Amino acid sequence: MYLQKIKPFLTLGIFYLIVSFLLRLVFVFHPITTDHFSIGDILKVASIGLVNDIFVFTLASSFLALYFLFLSNGKYENPLGKIILGLFALAFLYVWLTPNNIFKQYGGSVIEIVLIFLGLKTILFALMLFLPKNRLKIRNSLYFITLFIYVLLIIFNAVSEYFFYNEFGVRYNFIAVDYLIYTNEVIGNIMESYPIIPLFSIIFIITASATWFIYKKTKDTLIDLPNFKQKIVLLFSFIILATISIFVIPKISYEKGNTFEKEIAANGMVKFYEAFTNNTLDFFKFYPTIDESLAEKNVLSALGINSLNRKVTSEIQPEVHKNVVLISIESLSADFLKLYGNKDGITPFLDSLSQQSLAFTNLYATGNRTVRGLEALTLCIPPTAGESIIKRENENKNKFTTGSVFKSKGYTTKFLYGGYSYFDNMKDFFGGNGYQIVDRDNFKPEEITFANVWGVCDEDMAKKAISEMNKDAKTGKPFFHHWMTVSNHRPYTYPEGKIDISPTSKSRNGGVKYTDYALKKFFEMAAKQDWYKNTVFVIVADHCASSAGKTELPMDKYRIPGMIFAPDFIKPEKFRTVASQIDLMPTLFGLLHFNYDSKFLGQDVFSKNYVPRAYIATYQDLGFVKDNYLTVISPTKKIKQYQLFQKENKDQIQEYNIYYTENLVSEIARKDLEEQTISSFQATSYWLKEKKLNK
Repeated sequence: MYLQKIKPFLTLGIFYLIVSFLLRLVFVFHPITTDHFSIGDILKVASIGLVNDIFVFTLASSFLALYFLFLSNGKYENPLGKIILGLFALAFLYVWLTPNNIFKQYGGSVIEIVLIFLGLKTILFALMLFLPKNRLKIRNSLYFITLFIYVLLIIFNAVSEYFFYNEFGVRYNFIAVDYLIYTNEVIGNIMESYPIIPLFSIIFIITASATWFIYKKTKDTLIDLPNFKQKIVLLFSFIILATISIFVIPKISYEKGNTFEKEIAANGMVKFYEAFTNNTLDFFKFYPTIDESLAEKNVLSALGINSLNRKVTSEIQPEVHKNVVLISIESLSADFLKLYGNKDGITPFLDSLSQQSLAFTNLYATGNRTVRGLEALTLCIPPTAGESIIKRENENKNKFTTGSVFKSKGYTTKFLYGGYSYFDNMKDFFGGNGYQIVDRDNFKPEEITFANVWGVCDEDMAKKAISEMNKDAKTGKPFFHHWMTVSNHRPYTYPEGKIDISPTSKSRNGGVKYTDYALKKFFEMAAKQDWYKNTVFVIVADHCASSAGKTELPMDKYRIPGMIFAPDFIKPEKFRTVASQIDLMPTLFGLLHFNYDSKFLGQDVFSKNYVPRAYIATYQDLGFVKDNYLTVISPTKKIKQYQLFQKENKDQIQEYNIYYTENLVSEIARKDLEEQTISSFQATSYWLKEKKLNK
């Protein structure tokens, strides 16, 4: 009896196991698999893989289990059926008509997806409620669609794993996670690299054929649905199996095999999950390397030093212990500012402030996510392959940071954020490195005038920041506060009546202009405080608004504004030389004449040893910019070099023109830059791995 009830699971599971077995055979005989497999080796790999796949499918069938759990004829009986239909309709109307609900706050396509889902559920439930004679046909159709989705995912995953193995010789790793993040670029690459129409046609034909076969074999399961008691038994059994799977899967491995044997025996979905949670990409396995001692020597000599851990001594004394406020602004591309040619007038305050500041007009962000910007400003090191260090829970604490330098000078250090700082692991990172954290949890209800899914508006955070600075100023100790803004982020909502762009437009320009407005209000409030004249303000973007371009690392998508403002202390001027985001804080320490022990790889741009260069990166492409060349290293030990030519723009002063033509050179033209690129990223990865960047 129960065997009949679980026939869909058994049939679909067998199909999944067959596909996985065939994929393993393909991997064994693939040209990229250079190891020789005996019959015994194949049997061992297949056996371990089979156990892996059984437990993985058990977990993957959770959605199918839920689908069958809620199949019932009883829920359509009066009055229950009409009550359920009413609840579906109310849920749809709530999401559609209620302003500023959680789905509308998130923005993007989320609201449309939720409305489509609820709308379909409501319509289908109504059809099955009012057309009882057609109920089985409708249920069969939905069952076929459910099976089709499962089969499509199984086949599509197998094809994806094949192409991934074909390129990298391993199962999914963090590069696969990266592919999900950069969907537009990846889809574009696939469309240019493979015959998409024939490929997808074959996938569709196989999916449809397999689905029809499984459907014909199992559709009779829907005629006699399990009763309540049978559902409880089946549900309890499934929960036990799923729990066992969760505990067993991490323990399954091919310990004695070589890399190919381990990879082929593994399950791609498990590898993907591990990559997603571990956030790392092994530099020494996937990137070009040189002798480690040479790499370290190259990096240190470029900094004019002999040791990573060294003493930085200012030629000017005494030290200046002014308060420091670092404001990292969400998604503020250089081309939003008037200086770089923007004509929309969306940053009037920052445009004005840049004329009164030390402005870095040729500054580049290290990455294209907030965590990369925070990492660069806090650790002052080049980016590393994989996820930002901030999100690596096993590597992100007890680091040598800008905060630790300030603390060594007796400063109070805080990280201020208008949202919940658990997002992107910021709380764990800053808390684990000695910062006090002020986030949305610290706001009283009366302190919030407007908030969306990302946090309180920048204006509310500005008022909170002033309150915190006043509090710390009363202690008599200098303070260092790092404030991360949130309003310039999709869905770009903010309070009404503040700027001349309505928040209902949910436009990027509106988000930028409101943040500019909030910063103006912050400085107006700050100017009235006793500590204002004794404070240095550092304003910089965390990253640009987008990263897509014709090349892996389009230069204009990393150009950011940065400035240091301190009336009567910092002379207003333009620093026009190429600089990296990691140089900003070491430069500030130089301006404050700090003497300190350092492990930073960022440089004081005014020091005699400064060498102009910049680091720009995605999660897998690591770029080094110097002497009008961009050298990029990528997984599978790829190296590319582009010569940079500034595009002509008659309406823009050339030095503020951020757009470049990146011409790929057929052979590496500058071998010295190739070695510097590898050295920089290799040495950083090694020092991080060996915990030499810890305090």
